[in-house]
Amino acid sequence: MIEAIRQLFWTSRPISWINTAYPFAITYWLISGSTGPELWLGALFFLIPYNLLMYGINDVFDYESDLRNPRKGGLEGNLLQPRWHRFTIISATALSFPFLLYLTLVGTSAATGWLYLFVFTVVAYSAKGLRFKEKPFLDSLTSASHFVGPMIYAVALAGANLTDFKILSMILAFTLWGIASHAFGAVQDVQADREGSIASIATVIGARNTVRFAFLAYLAAGLIVLNSGWPAALASIAAIPYLVIVGKFWNITDETCETANAGWKRFIWLNFFSGFVVSLLVIWFAITR
Repeated sequence: MIEAIRQLFWTSRPISWINTAYPFAITYWLISGSTGPELWLGALFFLIPYNLLMYGINDVFDYESDLRNPRKGGLEGNLLQPRWHRFTIISATALSFPFLLYLTLVGTSAATGWLYLFVFTVVAYSAKGLRFKEKPFLDSLTSASHFVGPMIYAVALAGANLTDFKILSMILAFTLWGIASHAFGAVQDVQADREGSIASIATVIGARNTVRFAFLAYLAAGLIVLNSGWPAALASIAAIPYLVIVGKFWNITDETCETANAGWKRFIWLNFFSGFVVSLLVIWFAITR
């Protein structure tokens, strides 16, 4: 049992838990002002079960390609042995079900529709027969939905208008951030993916064009936030480090694509900086409103 829990823990990518739970929790609290069970149970769902579902399905269906990926087996992903595959899928489904049932019962039909949509994209990204991760451009958009989805769902659950200018600006900026992050992450695997006949945005347009696409998406995200009104505009400074890191690989080639891994590793920790900036703004907003 200890080993089973350990496998589930590492498969769920604990370093990424905050990237899905935080957007839901902070958005729902800011809009609704509520600290009730919807906030805590929703945040808990997006903290662990959601990530176990997302990465567990990925590790099961990507096992063959992960065997050839030297980045797997550490911070950047678990190498899940076949004997754990069935257990992982069952555990991820069973752990998610009670949360989804509760959120369905307390939410409106619109909010529940968004919730189910984003759970579907989590499954569709890796599951056999769907494999959105192998459909260029859709791969980046689907990956972005995994992180902006909890935010959109929180807006709907809180009963806010998704077309409100400030809310829509944040959603669009966050989506562009997610698209850029996925695209840049795909650069390091261009050669390996082509050798394995795996399609991605980077295998289609090449490493250099993908880096430049990611740079422009980060820039657009920063500019959108900058024009979203005070004090949210201050969060645009979080885009600067991403632009600096991606910009260093402006002239990368398909042959040198693996050098982008150095930048990708920095992203893992840079996300915490971005969260810190947003947290300071939230604290300031809470104190002054």
